[in-house]
Amino acid sequence: MAGGNHVIAAEIDARKEVYTGDSAWQLVAAAEKVVVASGKKVLEFAPATDGRDTILPEITGRTGNLRAPAVQVGKVWYIGFNQEMYQQIFA
Repeated sequence: MAGGNHVIAAEIDARKEVYTGDSAWQLVAAAEKVVVASGKKVLEFAPATDGRDTILPEITGRTGNLRAPAVQVGKVWYIGFNQEMYQQIFA
């Protein structure tokens, strides 16, 4: 994925790479913002203030694995799928 002036810093294929618990948190802990899409709902978190206990349940699925897709653009992680969210990012 690429578009506009956005450069993807990292892309995780959560179907192939397993991130659970601490490893999922370490992935996003240093981000300025974590944007989580779940269906039509889009939530935004700041790891520095919202913390692990708030963010971790939102970025992992029922199995405890990181939800897909997971894309880092700059210092922001986008996790989960919402077509409108990705259209806005890469327009």
